[in-house]
Amino acid sequence: MHTGFQPSWVLIRTLDTTETGVKARTTGTGNHVTRDTVHTLSTMLPIDQQTILITGATDGLGHALARELGVRGATVLLHGRSAERLAATEHDVRRSSGSDRVHRYRADLSSLDAVRGLAREIERDQPRLDVLVNNAALGSGPPGSQREVSADGYELRFAVNYLAPFLLTRLLLPLLSRSAPARIVNVASVGQAPVDFDDVMLERRYDGMRAYSQAKLALISFTFDLAERLRSTGDAHLTVNAVHPASLMNTKMVYEAFGYTLSTIADGVAAVLPLVIAPELEGVSGRYFDRLEDARAQPQAYDLEARRRLWRLSEELVGDTSVASTHDN
Repeated sequence: MHTGFQPSWVLIRTLDTTETGVKARTTGTGNHVTRDTVHTLSTMLPIDQQTILITGATDGLGHALARELGVRGATVLLHGRSAERLAATEHDVRRSSGSDRVHRYRADLSSLDAVRGLAREIERDQPRLDVLVNNAALGSGPPGSQREVSADGYELRFAVNYLAPFLLTRLLLPLLSRSAPARIVNVASVGQAPVDFDDVMLERRYDGMRAYSQAKLALISFTFDLAERLRSTGDAHLTVNAVHPASLMNTKMVYEAFGYTLSTIADGVAAVLPLVIAPELEGVSGRYFDRLEDARAQPQAYDLEARRRLWRLSEELVGDTSVASTHDN
């Protein structure tokens, strides 16, 4: 039994069996991209055998997605910053799903040390991780809001919305790889701006929407680069995609920034859910979706040199991303 989200799978997958595996062509309607990928036949475990981590799970889209996945039978790992809200969310998901396979993890993603601690706890507690949903994010803030910095001294939205998922994903890759086939879903936005490599931290001219938008584009660029790297290392069963769930959902951060909404949290769940559970999307990687549409991101995301530059900068800013470093403290 589930709560009624019935997402429409936009991508249609046709399979041609070969001696070495399966050639999967994903096609769709409208302006979708068509691309063939080759991988050996393998499928995700049934949802009631999967473990799924959702960052930013105590409010809005993350909370609703956690409830939906809990009702569907998944083991749900809830991340949040507030102990009180985490406890309330855990209680709500357990009550709505009737499941005791709901666990909470507290970490402030504005601190890279806290991100490392979160990865350390997940590695310690969980024998597998089937899906990582990087959902946690800060909005652009109220109009005219001032620049803020993270615990590490970085522009706050770049730190939380991009560097935190960059680091968390890198640290959890070994666990995800051991659990493969597995998926990484990066919750992005249609609000995108190119990264200004001359002023990444927006010290010269700050604008909240600019900060939010460049961090979201950085997340999409990371998605594309990571997908290529995973394919090149033979990790074809570990996929990563980015999605804009819906425009101006009825969340606190949208009300704070805009004062009005255009869509609902339910719309967002319906867009993200297929990337988490749809069998039709097995093997699909390195894509950006605008809701249920395979879409094009801002041009910088397709600039290979810009992506390589961003990757190098990100590694410099976060430091060691080896799994061994999560056991140092």
